[in-house]
Amino acid sequence: MATIAKKIKKRVIFILFGFTAMFLFLTVKLFFIQIINGPDYQQKAMEQWTRDVPVPSRRGIIYDRNGKELVTNAPAYQIYVRPVEVSDKEGTASILGNILGMDKDALVEKLSAKKDTILIKQKVDSEIINELRAMELKGLIYIDESKRFYTQSNFASHVLGFTNYDNQGQDGVEATFEKYLNGFPGRDIKMTDTYGRELPGSDRKYYEPQDGLNLVLTIDEVIQHFTEKAIENALQENNAKTTMAIVMDPKTGDILSMAVKPDYDNNNPRKIPEDFADNWGTMSLKEQYDALFKIWRNPIISDNYEPGSTFKVITSAAGLEEGVVKPDDKFYCSGYAEVAGHKLKCWRYYKPHGSETFVEGVQNSCNPVFIEVAQRLGREKFYKYIKGFGLGNITNIKLLGEAAGIVRNVSSIGPVELANIAFGQGISLTPIQLITAASAIVNDGYLMEPRIAKKLIDKDGNIIHDFKPRMVRQVISKDTSYTMRNILESVVNNGSGAGAYIPGYKVGGKTGTAQKAEGGRYVQGRYVSSFLAFAPANDPKVVVLVVIDEPSAGSYYGGVIASPVVKSILFDTLRYLDVKPQYTEEEAEMLMKEKIIVPEVRNIKLKEAKKLLSQNKLRYRLEEEQGEPTEDSIIIDQTPRADSKVDEGTIVILYAKPKE
Repeated sequence: MATIAKKIKKRVIFILFGFTAMFLFLTVKLFFIQIINGPDYQQKAMEQWTRDVPVPSRRGIIYDRNGKELVTNAPAYQIYVRPVEVSDKEGTASILGNILGMDKDALVEKLSAKKDTILIKQKVDSEIINELRAMELKGLIYIDESKRFYTQSNFASHVLGFTNYDNQGQDGVEATFEKYLNGFPGRDIKMTDTYGRELPGSDRKYYEPQDGLNLVLTIDEVIQHFTEKAIENALQENNAKTTMAIVMDPKTGDILSMAVKPDYDNNNPRKIPEDFADNWGTMSLKEQYDALFKIWRNPIISDNYEPGSTFKVITSAAGLEEGVVKPDDKFYCSGYAEVAGHKLKCWRYYKPHGSETFVEGVQNSCNPVFIEVAQRLGREKFYKYIKGFGLGNITNIKLLGEAAGIVRNVSSIGPVELANIAFGQGISLTPIQLITAASAIVNDGYLMEPRIAKKLIDKDGNIIHDFKPRMVRQVISKDTSYTMRNILESVVNNGSGAGAYIPGYKVGGKTGTAQKAEGGRYVQGRYVSSFLAFAPANDPKVVVLVVIDEPSAGSYYGGVIASPVVKSILFDTLRYLDVKPQYTEEEAEMLMKEKIIVPEVRNIKLKEAKKLLSQNKLRYRLEEEQGEPTEDSIIIDQTPRADSKVDEGTIVILYAKPKE
């Protein structure tokens, strides 16, 4: 009996020890589950019980300066699926593939995923959603969102930019003002059962999304239309690589229009470029992106170029401000200037301008005159104004990818480099830098920061932030500015800028024709033609810059092909802004007379052209292409162009070269 009792006692102790050990183990396990890992298990449980659905915020609308909608939000949907609720996965995938244009196998994979919900597609139009709803497909969930809609497709495309599939700005003002436009998404949190049904009596929380702010630009929709139409025509007529234009208010720095052609459709920015359509599928992703980036890139702010003769306005303003030159100072052009043993030619090398005043030198765009002005200034003083006008630094316009230009260090500038810079070679700018500097010259010397955005407003129209005009510095005096306006007006009235003359309006301007450089050498036959103008000259309301890159339809002179584009933009803009014309007595008399139709004189001899113009009561001024022109020289271009309607006595500028 004692032996049996001992065995029982041992078994009881063993069982008691086992239960004690198990209890301790369970206690420790529960401690780890509830205390140590409790938050993790609680989070997992919450994920099973709750459904947290994001509620997209409404992206801010973009307006022009007058409240016209340029960018808004179109109704669209996200399509999700709950795989567990889809019984016929093959059939559902086939239907979705046909309607949504998606791969069936990829859809089958999504419909078979071991997840509660999975995204099928974003940015789906409401018409497609209505079609799917009518089919009553099980397991599909439709969530309201919106997609970006550009009201005029490719209108101001390089200014506006575009968004990605998540409605985040990728370029243009969509990117630079992303933090204001995007807003903050909301949440819809509810308790659900295994089947995703909301539990009755559960605590549901809904957090309202915070809509983005609306952006008001300085762009004027009407002036933008004028600009785009003019440069589109110039692109086609001149068979150019690129045409671009900016219209700026010199007093505020407001960009009234900014256009580049060719452009792209903001609603479909990733459309395959026509030039790459045949081999797009064989290109790498990087090559495809690079091809698209070339289309998205805004050359007005991102591309440096040698401005040529338009830069002479900088040289002129600096020389007048420093007092090293006066309007009536005498110069002599022998066709070239000798600088440190180098012969730097005037564009009229074969028929020099001879004796001329400084004003006439500007009208004639005579290189030796500007070389001498720069020499009188010296490199330190000249560079003071180059930097003063903001060249070599970004303008701080609120757009992505702005370049600073290429301005060499003053210590590396020798006599030849100084002379070249004087007439716009050996220095590179962006178009936005040039028009900003030119605006300062005609705006009493005040350099204004270019402004693309006016203000941010909420949905009720309340101003949240006002982007006020900002003056950077005064570069030249009011007196110098006044003198420059008069000189540049004379360039249009009596000089190379005659193509921009508008009766009743005082227009000032400067032509530019620059040979393109590549690999440290100038490339024959590749030019950048430009024209810079402002009006009215006595009280400038707008400044216009037109740049035509690589024209290849014959003429490449800025005074021939760019000045008519500027004239068109200026004329339409001034009338739109209700700037009243003020006709001189001579202009008023001309308006009463019947217009003269300019005859075609290209490809005929000079003597025949002179006779034909005289018969039509028109005058002429000869500009030779090369060599010394004779009566048998061939006219290769003219401005105004044939069939233009002009007043009696209008000067027709002829470009000639010797008969071969």
